[in-house]
Amino acid sequence: MPSDGNMSKANTQTAPRCSFCGRSNALVGHLIAGPDGANICDECVGTCQQLLARAEGEEEALPKVRAPAKRKSVNANTNEEAPRKTSDGMAVVENKPTPPQPIKLVPPAEIRAVLDAHVIGQDQAKKTLSVAVYNHYKRLNSMLDNESAQSGLVAEFASVEVEKSNILLLGPTGSGKTLLARTLAQVLDVPFAIADATTVTEAGYVGEDVESIVQRLLLASDFDTKRAETGIIYIDEIDKLALKGDSPHTSRNLGQGVQYALLKIIEGCQCNVPPQGGRKHPEQQYVSVNTSNILFICGGAFVGLDEIIGRRIGTKFLGFELASKPGGEPLGAEQIMANLQPEDLFNFGLIPEFVGRLPVVSALSELRQKDLERVLLEPKNALTKQYQKLFAMEGVKLTFTPDGISAIAKKAIEMKTGARGLRSIIERMMLNTMYQLPQRPGTHEVIISEAMLLEGREPEMLGKN
Repeated sequence: MPSDGNMSKANTQTAPRCSFCGRSNALVGHLIAGPDGANICDECVGTCQQLLARAEGEEEALPKVRAPAKRKSVNANTNEEAPRKTSDGMAVVENKPTPPQPIKLVPPAEIRAVLDAHVIGQDQAKKTLSVAVYNHYKRLNSMLDNESAQSGLVAEFASVEVEKSNILLLGPTGSGKTLLARTLAQVLDVPFAIADATTVTEAGYVGEDVESIVQRLLLASDFDTKRAETGIIYIDEIDKLALKGDSPHTSRNLGQGVQYALLKIIEGCQCNVPPQGGRKHPEQQYVSVNTSNILFICGGAFVGLDEIIGRRIGTKFLGFELASKPGGEPLGAEQIMANLQPEDLFNFGLIPEFVGRLPVVSALSELRQKDLERVLLEPKNALTKQYQKLFAMEGVKLTFTPDGISAIAKKAIEMKTGARGLRSIIERMMLNTMYQLPQRPGTHEVIISEAMLLEGREPEMLGKN
């Protein structure tokens, strides 16, 4: 009987191998069988494509077939580079980033008009975002069509490379940061993904890797890598990664580690994303996504940042409800953030390298009662319109009285939840009404007034004449 070593040797000799590079089926992604026992692997097929393209005089070689992240050997007959080994032992093939598809350019004024239809107030933030997004995709399109883009430029600017400008949004909860980012993606028709910075951890800790942020964008683009590489990622709660206080603490160290982990992805790198999510391991397949042209928008409430600015410029502040120097006019959030300096973000707890990768900064104001009333009535998808549509499906007209709208806005201010708390207030108010409505077919109109919220009364339900 043959020994274990002989059996292992026999199995190795009988395993199918590529007739060109000699690698076994276990070391390649796919092995195509031919006549008389001849085989060819997917990597050699890609190499043949490139050789044929060069032979025909084409300037751009055909894209190489991507193999799974397994141990690979270098074919001496080609010019392929050896795979790079990462610190965790995973083999990563260095591929040139594939150029993304051209994006429809929308002028800043048109972007602002669409934002106005969905978001109330925040004029300065809308203007800043409109210009930043327009410049970002203008830069991206110039990279795609370099000859036509540079034809109208003078020689001194033809070789100038415009860097990416990511965005940092500051503002209290419920002021519209997430809605602004989502609306921008809809205007430009690009993939959009939202990530929560508090769920991301350093490698080796329980939680999600930073690559999971890019994985969400890949899912939003139906795994179309080229389309994903032109998308927008909004990272919420970025202020929760800040290092607060003077004494060292474990959570502070973790937050700092996540900031460092996000640096390369935000600036631009070849990110290896597990298609199925989760953490990476050496034997799994991955999708390579270049983040150089992905626009990152980071948002957070940054509670206490205004106080840091106030101490520096000699003005006392109380949250976003601000009191200026005695005898002066109250300052708005835009006026406070006009004095914002990078050192204020450093003092808040963000590392300098992270702040440097978010050059465009915009502040959002806290919504006042009049703003919340407009949020209820004016936007394209206003909450009152949404509930009126739900009632119209039952054949019932829903009416909100002016005092009812004011009462809902006042309640949201008391709860300190901003526009985000409006839906929960209306939902609690109308729960019994929506429960009873299907059993009352004779109802023609429902009227929502201030008494419902302040006195707990049932809404006025009018029957058909």
